[in-house]
Amino acid sequence: MFPDLAILLAIAVVWLAAGVVAEGLPRLRSARPLRRRGGLLFVLVLSGLAGLAGVLLTGAVEAEPTLADQTAVGLALPAVPAVVVAVLTVRRLRELRVRAGAFAAAPETPAPPALRAAAAHPMIALPVQVTGLVMLPGLVTAAGLAPLTGPSMIGMVLTAAVLAIGTIGVRHALRHSRLVERAVTIRSRSSRAAGILHV
Repeated sequence: MFPDLAILLAIAVVWLAAGVVAEGLPRLRSARPLRRRGGLLFVLVLSGLAGLAGVLLTGAVEAEPTLADQTAVGLALPAVPAVVVAVLTVRRLRELRVRAGAFAAAPETPAPPALRAAAAHPMIALPVQVTGLVMLPGLVTAAGLAPLTGPSMIGMVLTAAVLAIGTIGVRHALRHSRLVERAVTIRSRSSRAAGILHV
C-alpha cells in the first residue's frame, strides 16, 4: 500500500506544482521568463498526464480489493479535468511558448498585453488546478482515511468540486477579461497614433 500511496502522492504533487506555475504565468512581464515558465508548465502537465494515465490504465494502485475499488472512484474525479488538459491546455501551452519565443530574443523584452492575456486564458490554469485539487480525495481514499464509495461521501466530494471549479473559473475569467481589455485598449491607442502619423 505504501509504494502505491507514494506514487499517488508524487502524481498529486506534480499536478499541484503545475497549478502553482499556471497561476503565476500572467504575472510575468517579460517574454523570456514567460516562455521558460510555459515550458516548465508544459513538462509538468505532460508528466502529470502520463502518471495519471499509468495509474488508471495499469492498475498500479493495488491494495485490498475494497480499498482498490475506493481508490478507483477517487481517481475517476481527476480523470475528467485531465482529459480537458490533454485536449485543450497542451495545445494552448504550445502556442503560448511559440508566441513568447518570438519576443524572447532579448532578455528584458516586455511581454505584450495580448501575450499575457493568452497566458491568463482560463483553459490553461483552470483544468490544471482542478485536476490537482481533485487528486486529493484519491489520496485520502488510498490512505484508507475516508472511503469515497458511499453515496453521501461521493455527494460531498462532487459538491465541493463544483464549488471549487466555479470559484476558480470565475476568478480566471475575470483576470483574463481584464488583460484582454487592456490589450485592446493599447492596440486601439497605437492604431490611432499610427493614423495620426500617416496623416
